[in-house]
Amino acid sequence: MRIAQVVKWIVENGFKPGYLLKSSFVYGSWCYVLVRDFNIAEKEEDISYYAGFVGSAYMIGRALSSVLWGVVADRYGRKPIIILGTSTVVIFNTIFGFSFNYWMAIITRFLLGFLNGILGTIKAYACEIFPQEYQALGLSATSTSWGIGLIIGPALGGFLAQPAEKFPSLVSSDSLFGRFPYLLPYLCISIFAFVVTIIAIWLPETLHIHKKAELESASDVRVAQDEEKDSTLLSLLKNWPLMSSIIVYCVFSLHDTAYTEIFSLWAESPKSLGGLNYTTEDVGIVLSITGVCLLLFHTAFFPIAVRIFGPLMVARISGVLSIPLLTAYPYIALLSGFILTFTLNLASIVKNILSISIITGTVMLQNKAVDQHQRGAANGIAMTLQATFNAIGPSCGGTLLSWSLKRQNVAFLPGAHMIFFLLNIIEGLGVLLTFKPFFIANRN
Repeated sequence: MRIAQVVKWIVENGFKPGYLLKSSFVYGSWCYVLVRDFNIAEKEEDISYYAGFVGSAYMIGRALSSVLWGVVADRYGRKPIIILGTSTVVIFNTIFGFSFNYWMAIITRFLLGFLNGILGTIKAYACEIFPQEYQALGLSATSTSWGIGLIIGPALGGFLAQPAEKFPSLVSSDSLFGRFPYLLPYLCISIFAFVVTIIAIWLPETLHIHKKAELESASDVRVAQDEEKDSTLLSLLKNWPLMSSIIVYCVFSLHDTAYTEIFSLWAESPKSLGGLNYTTEDVGIVLSITGVCLLLFHTAFFPIAVRIFGPLMVARISGVLSIPLLTAYPYIALLSGFILTFTLNLASIVKNILSISIITGTVMLQNKAVDQHQRGAANGIAMTLQATFNAIGPSCGGTLLSWSLKRQNVAFLPGAHMIFFLLNIIEGLGVLLTFKPFFIANRN
């Protein structure tokens, strides 16, 4: 019966395309216990500090290589980069599962980010595979998958990490999964990524289609030359509608990655430090429920909201609503029993719906700010800056949470109140940046 339940959960919740795109974040909900087991932190309050750097390693690697992979994709095609990206997931996720110390985990995460250029390439691919009138839908689907993976990834880790402790009748402590307690969730990712890599062989290439269309006549050749000139990095940097939307996108991405790191670490922190004393499995359940609701919302309601208010207003409204919601989080720790479970799940659902609405809206804005022939280069710039901001998020989030939890007896914003206040400052800054004179309306 236990085996059937585990298999059913993996099939229903673990094998999602969006989950693969963000499988690098599967460590999120149980990174706290992983770092704790490495015995690198001298005090329990310092675990969050070290856990944050594990999260940042991936983003640092991605920030250093995003432009490179964008250039390679523009020259050799989108399909090879997609296949290389999924293959990288197969190799380095498995190696990470065999990590036996803190530094091996850091290096493996860095290489996974450095060698994986799939996320930026997928955005360019979505623009090219969809007709002009459906490009917004394609970009929205990409961003939504990013968010769903951000939720379901940690959930899978929460359920499958440490199987010898959770399923002692099925997994022996002397077995492979007993000696490497975090291998199983990463092995599941690797198997799924391997299947996707095989399927990706049959994906149509989009780069040569556009080149052929551009060279059909002498007139089209001149147009293509003009477009190539307009696509230079300098011209894109001078495009303030694009750059302002990218900066807003990066600020909200910083908030989102910091929140994701902080939420899991805060929930798993002991009650004495203002946390919830949740297990990784408890956090996994919360994130699974959130992921299902997120998928339902963005399938049914988000397109309607964008059609009525537009992507910019949706991002603003979502940002404003997030602030009072985050302010309430420290008070959730005062609850218990069913009221705690219900309130935490509701808050997590609403917060992540608002977060992905912001991310999706800002992605749509930045792609509307350039013509189609410029979107590959524009996405390269966006991915580099976003990865840089996202690298800051987990490390700063873990460090600030560790510092906040040590401030239990101060008069001003004690304990967890401080960390959620700091998250609100970032959120408020993002909202302010969506107004003039900083933000300029899209040209298209």
